Amino acid sequence: MQHRIEPPILLSRLMLFVFAATVVVLFVLFMTMEKMFPLNRPQVFFVTTRPEADTVIQVVDMPVDDSSLEVYKQAFIMEYVRARNEVEKNASVMRQKWGNANGLVAAWSAPDVYDNFIKTGLPNAILNDYPDFEFNCPVRFKGRPLKVKPNQYSVKFEYFCENNNGQTMKKDYTIRIGLSVENGARVKWNQRLNNPLGIQVSEYILDGGGADPLDTVYRQ
Repeated sequence: MQHRIEPPILLSRLMLFVFAATVVVLFVLFMTMEKMFPLNRPQVFFVTTRPEADTVIQVVDMPVDDSSLEVYKQAFIMEYVRARNEVEKNASVMRQKWGNANGLVAAWSAPDVYDNFIKTGLPNAILNDYPDFEFNCPVRFKGRPLKVKPNQYSVKFEYFCENNNGQTMKKDYTIRIGLSVENGARVKWNQRLNNPLGIQVSEYILDGGGADPLDTVYRQ
């Protein structure tokens, strides 16, 4: 009878075992969540598309090494030039894209670069309640950005505006763009998909084409 375990003792040992197992499971879950959130180690992906009617999308995992980072920088510069210069026939869309709250140009620009951008004619007008307009201005790149020195690139594109009555004369521009690339850059949560590496344009200089196209278009 002395080796008999009374029911209360058996129940307490069972509860102790359950409690220990629960602690282990919670610890494992906590460590898993700690590795996943916050997303402090972004993984870069490129989405490539084909321009056919039945568009095919291919998602490619990009390891962050020197060669893939260079491709990413060139793609980033082209998207920045589009976001900064392309105009759509919708003032509200343009205000959202060019505005300071969640706009792409603001998120991708150093503060002084963005300040200079909103001083140009068309952004200044649109961000100050310029009425709806009926023209759009596309960007046509002439090759990929050319690296001139570390984190500095030269990009060439053709620019014009068009509406139902025709289009302005096509004009070639050359822009020198400098990038600010920091290891462990801090990215706002709402920009984690638009700019996972936290790269910013720290220099935007017209090397050819005359005045800023956004000034030229507005004056026309």
